[in-house]
Amino acid sequence: MNTKLKYRHELKFMINRQQYFIIRQRLKSIVEQDAHVGPTGEYHIRSLYFDDINNTALHEKLGGIRDRAKYRIRIYNNSDNLIHFEKKVKFNDYIAKLKEPLTRDMYNSIVSGNFEVLNVPDKPLLRELYYEMRNNLLRPKVIVDYVREPYVCHNGNVRITFDKELRTGLNSIDIFDEALNSVPAIDDHLIILEVKYDEYIPEYIRAALQLEGLNQQSASKYVICRKYLKTNTWEDY
Repeated sequence: MNTKLKYRHELKFMINRQQYFIIRQRLKSIVEQDAHVGPTGEYHIRSLYFDDINNTALHEKLGGIRDRAKYRIRIYNNSDNLIHFEKKVKFNDYIAKLKEPLTRDMYNSIVSGNFEVLNVPDKPLLRELYYEMRNNLLRPKVIVDYVREPYVCHNGNVRITFDKELRTGLNSIDIFDEALNSVPAIDDHLIILEVKYDEYIPEYIRAALQLEGLNQQSASKYVICRKYLKTNTWEDY
């Protein structure tokens, strides 16, 4: 375990629209919305996920490997004002995230196959990505697209998000493509509820969420969207 990383708990649940409306109504009176939301109380997230030649991230997730990592480029509200290359690390029941900002030119280079822009000696994450792309053929795999409704609570540093309208970009790898034809990745009435926290969840939030009554799932958006890229009938994603 890398003690320099800030590890947090992460719980995921697949809920229906009725559960969503009930839980959201309870939360609105006890927690605050994230400061970055727009007028609708939401923002749009689009990520480009990477995997190596052996699809290690995919198969480790499907195989239930306890300690694993995955890489992605993420943008918000279809804007290039903020572009991050992220590494999400899972260790036991904890998650942590490393990220480095990218310029639009760096992004364009990476997507076009020019990885030299990542060869930055004083940026460990970028150097790691450069190594992965050169030696393990880490490449863009799938676009994951959804709308997030986030809430925060300072007690316990709890973050609660409702991720809606999950879509996949199929074989496209350009997250800035204005003509991107994404398709729904899960049933319209389903929403992914995520609860992240440091040490504890305050009891009043736990009561509002009624976590014991929900079915905790892995709900990996990457895996859900990758199933649309199957090339063999025996693949079970």
